[in-house]
Amino acid sequence: MLFSSIPGQAAVKQVLRQSVQRQHVAHAQLFRGSEGGAALALALAYAQYLNCEERPADAADSCGHCPACTKIEKLAHPDLNFIVPVTTTKAVAKDATSSKFMADWRSFVLANPYQGLNDWMQHIGAENKQGSISKEEAGQLLRLVSLKAFEARFKIVIIWLPELMHPAAANAVLKLLEEPPPATIFLLVSHAPEQLLPTIISRVQPVVVRPFSENDITAYLHEQHQVPEVKARQVAQLAEGSLGAALASREQSADHDYFTFFVAWMRLCFSYGSKAADILKQSEEFQKLGRENQKELLSYSLGLLRKVLLFGIDPKFVPHLAAGEQQFITGFARFVTPRNADLLTKELTDAHYHIERNANPRMVFVDSSLRIGVFLRMN
Repeated sequence: MLFSSIPGQAAVKQVLRQSVQRQHVAHAQLFRGSEGGAALALALAYAQYLNCEERPADAADSCGHCPACTKIEKLAHPDLNFIVPVTTTKAVAKDATSSKFMADWRSFVLANPYQGLNDWMQHIGAENKQGSISKEEAGQLLRLVSLKAFEARFKIVIIWLPELMHPAAANAVLKLLEEPPPATIFLLVSHAPEQLLPTIISRVQPVVVRPFSENDITAYLHEQHQVPEVKARQVAQLAEGSLGAALASREQSADHDYFTFFVAWMRLCFSYGSKAADILKQSEEFQKLGRENQKELLSYSLGLLRKVLLFGIDPKFVPHLAAGEQQFITGFARFVTPRNADLLTKELTDAHYHIERNANPRMVFVDSSLRIGVFLRMN
């Protein structure tokens, strides 16, 4: 994987490049980031950058075409190794270790490196079982690193979700970190580093991976997956920094224009005295969305409401607005102030809560609309 194929993350990419260029590569590094983020993708791009055979010393990326890059791109390089959580399945009835799932892992990551643990468990057919890095993995790991690199400068071991290690596996990793084998680099990719042993944390160099920005997700969906820009921004706002969540929901969310619905809804709320019949009509449209989309709409509304409030305080707090949002947010900001923002937020949050618990969607929508209308007049 190339650094350039990962949206955003300019600062952490620069740190990783400089560690190689200055020959200050730590033998153990912890990529810590939230699920759906860039941690795994960055670890893969870093592994490729480290072992690229034709990369100029000051290059911003690996070459992408040498034998090492070609193999790592396919996750098929003999010196690129993975330890991942697994469990017994119909295909692997006993002694489940990472090595027995490598074909599944390659197809999983190559399809989308921004997925999470639940996606992986579904991919291997784990049903309701939980994945872990078992104690049997410890012996395999020790044998793995006892061998010299076959053809690359570094043997690289990527441990995905090390917080799921059995204590025996964690102790084996700790021993290796204390006495690292020569020319071997451990890249731990964690979504919950606080669950790791403190002794492991103390022996790794942290690489903090921030969530994706709304603009990065929007541009990625629009340019790489041809999602219309307005819909891409809607999905990005709902994803809250998770590109994995955005990719998973882009098809469903793209079928609904939440922004247009929200604009019409707020206008009706503000003038509900003369347009009560229109609110009842829109409540029917709300009901037709289905429960999951109703929840998404309310989550999107909360995010947009936050933008409106911040814009009203100081437009610099919301520097990047889609052209379609600019005019509405500028005008609506007059009606969302610190005086009523908490009430509006609570109303939308309560509506989400009631929908989640199977309340009648039309009743929830009409009740919230009437309350929102009152709150908007309090600014």
